[in-house]
Amino acid sequence: MTKAGKFALCFAISVAALAATDTVFAASRHAVAAGEGQVRQLLLLMDRDQNGQVSRAEFMGFMEAEFNRLDVDRSGELTPGELSHTILRISPTHVNPHK
Repeated sequence: MTKAGKFALCFAISVAALAATDTVFAASRHAVAAGEGQVRQLLLLMDRDQNGQVSRAEFMGFMEAEFNRLDVDRSGELTPGELSHTILRISPTHVNPHK
């Protein structure tokens, strides 16, 4: 292969790599933007005194209430079934392979 051919091949590979990287970063930016909205909603749920921040007490209170909500059989422990039911119900990326 000639020098010009090697250069052209390296250039083409570099352009392809940059295009792929740009696509990945665009997808990441979209995911971050979607996540920011969810974070804001979560903050609103946890921030009892509405000061724009979540204290340890607010966080722990929220998590305790969430644990109690998930612990359907009131055993004091979360079973894989209790967790998977919740995760599958709320996951925006869940795909049902049976459909």
